[in-house]
Amino acid sequence: MKPIAMRKGIRAFEAYTRGILRDNKGIALVMVLVLSLISLSIMSGLIYMVTSGTQVSGIEKRYSTALEAGKSAKDIAYQVFASRGDPFSTEEAAWFNFNMIASPVCLTDKLNKATDNWDTACDDSLAIIPGTYSTYDMSFDLGSDPNPTYTVYTKIVDTVEGNSAADEGLIKTGVVLSNSGEVPVMHVPYLYTVEIEAENFNNPAERARLSVLYQY
Repeated sequence: MKPIAMRKGIRAFEAYTRGILRDNKGIALVMVLVLSLISLSIMSGLIYMVTSGTQVSGIEKRYSTALEAGKSAKDIAYQVFASRGDPFSTEEAAWFNFNMIASPVCLTDKLNKATDNWDTACDDSLAIIPGTYSTYDMSFDLGSDPNPTYTVYTKIVDTVEGNSAADEGLIKTGVVLSNSGEVPVMHVPYLYTVEIEAENFNNPAERARLSVLYQY
């Protein structure tokens, strides 16, 4: 009887051992799956960070280019203020597709009168809608193929009246200051608030918007 009992005990021990081994294999499989999931999550996070960084870098580069195009508009707009109108000849305007959209009445009012005294047809809102001519005063193109071309829209939205006259260049012929007893008129500059929007001609989503205060 003892050998039989011993064999039963051995079989029971072997069965118990096999059960433990099976349990350990199951735990090892679960651990492998958990570690694989963690590794996959880390790799996905790294790929997302690299991809997002590339996208943000591209967006910043495109925005900075559009912003530079918008900044260039300030020099052209200043020439309009100085001449109290369209300063370019037909040939010059053709170089960069310069278009004066504002009517002569509105342009004269915006350049010479305070905002409250503008004609009722003059637009003083901040919005610029490229496809709607009434929402901007002038437009022009910068750049040429194969480089990106930017269309720049500008609009005077507010004027603080001063006493500046149109730029007439150097009109004095002498350099001697005479003391005639005249009281000089204090110069009060005009202040113009101008909205500028620049957008890529082929990709309108690539754009920049500026608000500029001019003193003339």
